[in-house]
Amino acid sequence: MMNLFTIPNMVGGHLVGWRHPDAWPEPVMNLAYNIETARIAERGKLDGLFLADGNAVRDMDKPALFAANYPSSRPGVFDPVVLLTALAGVTSRIGLVSTATTTFDQPYFVARRFASLDHVSGGRAGWNMVTNSFAGDALNFNHAEPVGREDRYARAEEFVGVVKGLWDSWAEDAFVQDKASGRFLDPARVHVLNHQGAHFRVQGPLNVPRTPQGRPVVFMAGQSEPGKELAAREADAMFGAGSTREQFQRDYADIKGRMAKYGRAPEELRFIPGVSVFVGRTAAEADELYEELAALITPALGVHYLSKIVTRDLSGYPVDGPLPEVAAEVIGGSSTRTLAIEMARQENLTIRQLYERMVPAFGSPVIKGDPVQVADIMEDWYRGQACDGFMVSIPVMPRGLTDFVDLVVPELQRRGLFRRDYQGTTLREHMGLARPRNRFFPTGASLAAD
Repeated sequence: MMNLFTIPNMVGGHLVGWRHPDAWPEPVMNLAYNIETARIAERGKLDGLFLADGNAVRDMDKPALFAANYPSSRPGVFDPVVLLTALAGVTSRIGLVSTATTTFDQPYFVARRFASLDHVSGGRAGWNMVTNSFAGDALNFNHAEPVGREDRYARAEEFVGVVKGLWDSWAEDAFVQDKASGRFLDPARVHVLNHQGAHFRVQGPLNVPRTPQGRPVVFMAGQSEPGKELAAREADAMFGAGSTREQFQRDYADIKGRMAKYGRAPEELRFIPGVSVFVGRTAAEADELYEELAALITPALGVHYLSKIVTRDLSGYPVDGPLPEVAAEVIGGSSTRTLAIEMARQENLTIRQLYERMVPAFGSPVIKGDPVQVADIMEDWYRGQACDGFMVSIPVMPRGLTDFVDLVVPELQRRGLFRRDYQGTTLREHMGLARPRNRFFPTGASLAAD
């Protein structure tokens, strides 16, 4: 069964989506809008909501871009786990996934937050585990510059191992809570981690019992070699970044092919690329929305945004000329930057053509048309082993999400590609993922501390 997630970004998933007449007015810190979004997505039986995150106010040195606000800048947003905890109380089935960085956070804090969210939501929590390369974030965590890739991934590998170890601190039956005997818990059913590594010293145990899912679902989005290896070993799901079906087919085969050496079957990881969906009751209606948004993007704004992506000021170059030479790699590089540069070189795109391609979906593929046309593409990708599902970006909120739920989801259901109702209560059940064994209490026998 296809997995479907969406990003509940209140400003929409387009550079100027918040300016469209159908967009929500004054979306900043509006809990009511977030609640409505969660309820619309749950009405569509989507697997989950996914909240990206950042730990800095971005682009203050780029006044035009800063003032215009683009979807991933997030200058005024809730802490994601706090927001998802609130949404857990007004929903009953939809998964709740949030980013937390291994670069600046601590394993104990992450393990505790997401285990708590899993309990509060009845087993619907997911952790998107990312390394952080953004310079502004580093300055808020006692760093003078971004942490290099090698150091980020070395820390991340140890980090995720500690988190999973903490999630396995308690046996399922550890908390007896027997009033008659006065025995609240069984001391033999807890494991003290006593981790001592290159980056972390964590004694444990976690002060949260084993969660309804066994442990929250672990997501990743890394596109580098270290990121892919880490995902193949540790992740339950991987967000894909790319621009074509063929690229996702290669990435799908790549990540699934890496798993056997870690003793894992391909179906133990779900590959979920990001796409931006423009759907209308007719193809003309979808085209109209696309063009309305394109008309709101000035060349100056497009160039500012593209300059940010490629980490080079392009304002002095002809907008209808080629992309100038840029460094192959920079500290704090990203998969989006690599995608943009490769796209420009391979297709000989001008600066204008490149920002026009990048802006509607920030480099991800655009799926546009009536419900049948959109579903045709999604079915082709799914059956063609380009993905196990989709992370659906919505250009204008709430119109785009309502249209996706009311128009595309029924078409996918009619084809037998997507559920008509939730069959379980947890995110793992929605995604077809098995409940993980407790490594320290695999058969119910109590184990001593390391």
